[in-house]
Amino acid sequence: MKRTAVAMSAVVLLLPLSACGGDAEAGSGSTVTVTVGYQSRTINTVTAGTLLRSLGSFEKQLNSLHDGVHYKVDWQDYATGAPITAQMTAGKIDIGSMGDFPLLINAARGKQLNSPTRLVSVTGYNLRGGLNTVVTAPGSQLASLKDLKGKKVSTSVGSAADGTLVRALQRAGIDPNTGIQKLNQQPSVGASALAAGSADALSQFVAWPGLLAYQDKAKAIYDGARLDLPTFHGVTAREDFAKERPAVLDAFLKAQAEATEYLDDHPVDAAEKVAKATGLPAEVVYLYNGAHGIATFDPAIKPQLVSALKKDVSILKAAKLTGDVDVDSFVDDQYVKKALGATAYAKHLATKPAPAASEAWPKGASKTVTFPSPSELLRYVAGHRDTLRAAYVPDTTTGTLWFADKAVWVADGSKLLPFVAPDTAQAYVAGHGGAHVVSYADALEQAS
Repeated sequence: MKRTAVAMSAVVLLLPLSACGGDAEAGSGSTVTVTVGYQSRTINTVTAGTLLRSLGSFEKQLNSLHDGVHYKVDWQDYATGAPITAQMTAGKIDIGSMGDFPLLINAARGKQLNSPTRLVSVTGYNLRGGLNTVVTAPGSQLASLKDLKGKKVSTSVGSAADGTLVRALQRAGIDPNTGIQKLNQQPSVGASALAAGSADALSQFVAWPGLLAYQDKAKAIYDGARLDLPTFHGVTAREDFAKERPAVLDAFLKAQAEATEYLDDHPVDAAEKVAKATGLPAEVVYLYNGAHGIATFDPAIKPQLVSALKKDVSILKAAKLTGDVDVDSFVDDQYVKKALGATAYAKHLATKPAPAASEAWPKGASKTVTFPSPSELLRYVAGHRDTLRAAYVPDTTTGTLWFADKAVWVADGSKLLPFVAPDTAQAYVAGHGGAHVVSYADALEQAS
């Protein structure tokens, strides 16, 4: 196999049950509504949301149950994971998808309100943390995290992007509580604040950094993969629903596996489908979800991801968003193991992400062209500037994919090396005598 949200409000309205779990006594000939909460524009959840919905895989799996029940799927689209959690704990959503930090809040809130939830599968992940990025305005003089001291930084408190910011600042010797002016904002609000100059930088999750860079509205100053800590998105289900309707959850997870296989086999087409459903540029979707994109998609709940989830608890506790979270009781892989089959599940657990590669996406093409090195990609770009839709290169040290024309380029002898952010490039230059930063135009000229 190839390859988050604003903190929820402290007040949750307890609404009457009406989701599938509330219809557990439904008999033959009845109609049962299964409610799925997803985030269409948080595109690393597409195999449990946007792409899954567009393929109709879940509905097909439900129709194959032949249990005398007519199933209807109510797809509810949200901007973040917080409202999904609120609706789940109120019994209004059966299955939801969100990022790792919101998943922990989901677990904590479910236990607190006596409506426990369980992590039942994973959607997209990056073992180094590349799904989160800190960006600043295109013309900004800020070039590293150390430059953020005393500055206004927008993020979504309680999200994985905030977790990246906190950890990165700590490593840079900056107190994340007093060293910056943190603005707790939803991604779209933060993007507007960055454009208006009321925020100096923005730390956000997929797909905001890539989108803003693609639109020439931001430039990266920190690649989250430098933390070398896994980030992921996953699927959570209400415990009562999972126990009362195991066949329905099994159908969902089998459908998710189908969507994952489709994304792996048809990455360009999958990106186009997600782009059409979300309004995001397909080039941005592909940056994260493509054949060599930043995210790896696999439903298996890998031990590395569970370990990372446990480490995330301290960040949320420090922000007073949760107390202790029993991660081991929250994680429940029995359902996805059954859906995939024990033998196949074991293979999934052992599978590692494919190495990143340079890619070019020609206009009108249904497939991308892969190159063994960034220099060879640049030679291709130089000769196909008018017929190229997008070009992607992996960061030399972290492997995080980025747009070739937005990357920081370093010339090291005859080698041309790309980096997501200036500090990553400077770290390389400092350790390699003679290496120096060059412009994209100069890199293209040298390559050709």
